Amino acid sequence: MQLKGIFTKRKKYATIPSENSKIDVPQGLMKKCEGCNKIYYRKELIKALNVCPNCGHHHPLTAWERIDSLFDADTFEEWDKEMTSSNPLKFPDYEEKVDKDRKKTGLNEGIVTGKGLINGQPTAFAVMDSHFRMGSMGSVVGEKIANALENARKSSLPFIIFTASGGARMQEGVLSLMQMAKTSIAIKRFSDEGGFMISVMTHPTTGGVSASFASLGDYNFAEPKALIGFAGRRIIEQTIREKLPDDFQTSEFLLKHGQLDKIVHRHEMKDLLSTLLEMHQKGGSKS
Repeated sequence: MQLKGIFTKRKKYATIPSENSKIDVPQGLMKKCEGCNKIYYRKELIKALNVCPNCGHHHPLTAWERIDSLFDADTFEEWDKEMTSSNPLKFPDYEEKVDKDRKKTGLNEGIVTGKGLINGQPTAFAVMDSHFRMGSMGSVVGEKIANALENARKSSLPFIIFTASGGARMQEGVLSLMQMAKTSIAIKRFSDEGGFMISVMTHPTTGGVSASFASLGDYNFAEPKALIGFAGRRIIEQTIREKLPDDFQTSEFLLKHGQLDKIVHRHEMKDLLSTLLEMHQKGGSKS
C-alpha cells in the first residue's frame, strides 16, 4: 500500500493573527459612535448626516456639510468669504493657530454666511463650525453675523443661524466680548423692521454665544442632547455649592424649563425650516 500523497500539505485558506500582529486599516475609513461605541464606515455615517443609525447620536457637521444638508443644490451664495482675523492684541502664536485651522478646515474663519434656497424658500444664513478654533467668537465672527443680518434686512429675507461655539475667543480679549453687543443690536434692528429669525443651537453652544445671538431667535431650536449653557458645570457647582442634575445644560433640560421651542432631529430639520419660512413669508405668525 502506497501512502505517498495522502499526507500532502493542504492549502492555507486563512491566517489567525498573533497578539502582536497589527491589522492595517486606512486612516479615516471607520468612525466609532460617541454615543453607543458602535463602529461604522465613515461614508455610512456621512450618508446619514452624521447621525448614528443605532442610537441617534448627532455627531458634529462641518459648516459646508450643514449647508449641503439644507440648501437646494447650487443655490447657496456665500458672503464675506475673504474676511479674516488679525491679531489686534499681539497674542503669542495666535496668527499661527488661526493659519493652522484655515489649512485644516478650508475656511477663513469659524463661520460661513450667505443666502440660498431651502426647499425653494429663500433665506439668509449663518453657520458656525466648531472645527475652527472651537467656533469661538472673535471680531470676524461678530462682523460676519452683523453683515449677514444687515443684508437680510435690506433684502427682506428671513435669517437662520446654526450655532456651535466654545464662547468668546480669548486671544481677542474685550474685542471678542464686544461682539455680543454688536450682534444683539443687529438682531434688534433686523427685528424692528419685521425680520424673522430662527436660531438652531448645536453641540456645543456655550459662553458669550449662548448669552447673546444664539438665544435671540423668534424660534429657538436645538439638536438632541446638545450642550448649551454659559459657564462650565464645575464652576457653577463650586459657586452655588450644590450638585446639578445629570441632564443640566442639555437641550432636553432647556426644553423642559421653557428655554427652547423644540428639539429637532437632524433628518427633520430641512422640512421644518422650509415650512416655517413658507408660513412666515405668507404673513403667518408664531403660534
